Amino acid sequence: MSKKKLFYTGFFIALALIFYFALTQLIPGFGKVKANPVSTVQPFSFTNQDGQTVTRENMSGKVYVAEYFFTHCDGICPTMNNNMRLVYEEFKNDSNFLILSHTCDPDRDSVAQMKYYADSMKVDTKKWIFLTGRKDSLYKAARVSYTIDDPANNLKSIDDQFIHSQFWALVDKNGDVRKIYDGLKESEVNKMIRLAKRLLKEK
Repeated sequence: MSKKKLFYTGFFIALALIFYFALTQLIPGFGKVKANPVSTVQPFSFTNQDGQTVTRENMSGKVYVAEYFFTHCDGICPTMNNNMRLVYEEFKNDSNFLILSHTCDPDRDSVAQMKYYADSMKVDTKKWIFLTGRKDSLYKAARVSYTIDDPANNLKSIDDQFIHSQFWALVDKNGDVRKIYDGLKESEVNKMIRLAKRLLKEK
């Protein structure tokens, strides 16, 4: 190949790369293959720490992380919620990001108890929301919507069940669970924060 042909070949390759890079900057998501969602959040209706109803429709257009805990837990829950506070601090000023903390023990975690716990956390409960409700509905959401527990456990009597999971579900603006993270590992929490920032930029 002559030097002239080599020059023009290199020139057009460089031009194509510059054009591609420009498109990735101007068009969100250009050139990226979106991974299939883990699952899709099904309709739900729970009650927050202020006695207000929270539904899937309230989450429309929001990026959020869902977790399960119980207020009298002295095992993994304190560590999980200390790690969740890192997430809260990172996004507390972003109106399009929320945290949903569901109780896995609604018999003891009444609205009043959730309010007491939320107050003890000293967080903005418009950003970090604490939810209670019917046990069967809460557990179905954990297994079917958020996939943080085995759906096969639904076959057992609800009275004999107890979810105690350290896993969190990160949900995008369309209500799709994009990834599951281990809330006990700070490295996982940091990975989730990075993906959440990308999801917030998606249209």
